Amino acid sequence: MLKIRAYRAIDDIGSCEKYAIGHENVLKSYGITKVTSANYEWFYNPEVYVIAVEDGDEVLGGARIHGSGGNQPLPIEEAIGYMDPSIYELVRNFKKEKTGELCGLWNSRAIAGKGLSVILTKACVAKVGVAIANVLELRSLFVLCAPYTVKMVEEVGFEIITSLGEEGTFPYPKDDMIATALMIRDVAGLTKADRDKRDDIFNLRHIPRQVRKEQGTQGLLDIEYDLYIPHLDEEKEGFS
Repeated sequence: MLKIRAYRAIDDIGSCEKYAIGHENVLKSYGITKVTSANYEWFYNPEVYVIAVEDGDEVLGGARIHGSGGNQPLPIEEAIGYMDPSIYELVRNFKKEKTGELCGLWNSRAIAGKGLSVILTKACVAKVGVAIANVLELRSLFVLCAPYTVKMVEEVGFEIITSLGEEGTFPYPKDDMIATALMIRDVAGLTKADRDKRDDIFNLRHIPRQVRKEQGTQGLLDIEYDLYIPHLDEEKEGFS
């Protein structure tokens, strides 16, 4: 059974290394050698949280949430700022009420085509809502994604930021590739999300530890969720 586990990066450097190596190998397989979210500096950023797909000790995929206010700019600022400096002001405006970014979404060839990218995104947004947003008062979320993931993230509440680049698109991470900038403006309510996706996300917010069947592109998958992050959830309980 695959497990989707959440943790704060600085609390589990060993798992961060496994995640980063897997991500790097996938990027290299597509001829991509430079992606701002694929460096190792985030290991030591106290505002980074990892969602990892694990099969025993093996990491098969994952994604990250970067909260603003850490020791790094958001990856989207580093990725497209030189092409459109208005991203800096946009992030700065949303940073007033705390913002962040969903980034580094990947899956290994071993699970490619099983629909796990969709499941990962739901898990990430759910944890943002139930933990990071509640404790750190995160209200919005950015993402920079490849064409084949645009529809997926739109279904969970992201909207294309048409004021950036060419109607929200940029030549990234290579000149012959396109990335689209999107954001969720209301992480708590997810008013733009599809109803079924929103229901799934809210269920994971309320029950962060559970085993459930998820619909992948090749059938049902048994997934064990462990989205409880001790550092955040203990703080949240302390504020309740």
